[in-house]
Amino acid sequence: MPDDTPITDTAEAGLLLAIDIGNTSVAIGVFDGVELRATFRIATDQENFPDEYAMLVLGLLGTRGIDAADVTAAVMSSTVPPLVATFQHVCRNHFNLEPLVVGPGVRTGVRVLYDNPREVGPDRILHAVAALDVYEPPLIIVDLGTACVFDAVSRDGDYLGGAIAPGIGLASQALFSRAAMLHRVSIERPGSPIGRNTVHSMQSGIFFGYVEMVRGMVRRFKAEIGEEALVIGTGGYVNLIAEEAGCFDFIEADLNLTGLRLVYEANL
Repeated sequence: MPDDTPITDTAEAGLLLAIDIGNTSVAIGVFDGVELRATFRIATDQENFPDEYAMLVLGLLGTRGIDAADVTAAVMSSTVPPLVATFQHVCRNHFNLEPLVVGPGVRTGVRVLYDNPREVGPDRILHAVAALDVYEPPLIIVDLGTACVFDAVSRDGDYLGGAIAPGIGLASQALFSRAAMLHRVSIERPGSPIGRNTVHSMQSGIFFGYVEMVRGMVRRFKAEIGEEALVIGTGGYVNLIAEEAGCFDFIEADLNLTGLRLVYEANL
């Protein structure tokens, strides 16, 4: 995890700005070599103008003592296509940089065995790249974010594919908005799977339902790629269910940003 100390004397070394644009939030990381020195998250909003995003990014960097002139390279990925041009504008006009955009034609070092590799979201490949840099395959990567995504990496280090389900927040929001008698509740572990009131019943269904889905999908993936497969967890909701699920070997909060750094380095 990044420390909270201000960054100083960075202009000499040159920093890499990594931007991962997701459906719910934009993750921003600043690398000093291989060290992730600072991370930030801002809400994804397609209505924002490029200069509005620039103000947010520059302001956040300023809180850590980072000047735009200290950033000498940029790399980005996006699951929200309209925002690619927006953040290219931010990099070009406020950092004087042309960012590397992760997509078809960019070297990742991972062979993709999907039927149509162009259909795979860049975030899924970035997770595989980052996990393979640290762990020996086979691997199962579970991303509990806007979507609940399971990805499989073979013993040979090939990206095989995976599964996608609605994320915890997304499914919960659908329940709250479409069921007139069910009101919004906090998503947390209830005392018992058998709820004694409506709030606890909803919490049980959401929490234990996703715990069992993760356990079950991991079990099915291991049956195909090997029982020895390591299970790597990431995403905003992973810490909510990781202990109860009991199937994660490692939790990597910044897998997406590390993947961006590695892909940038592979394309130098």
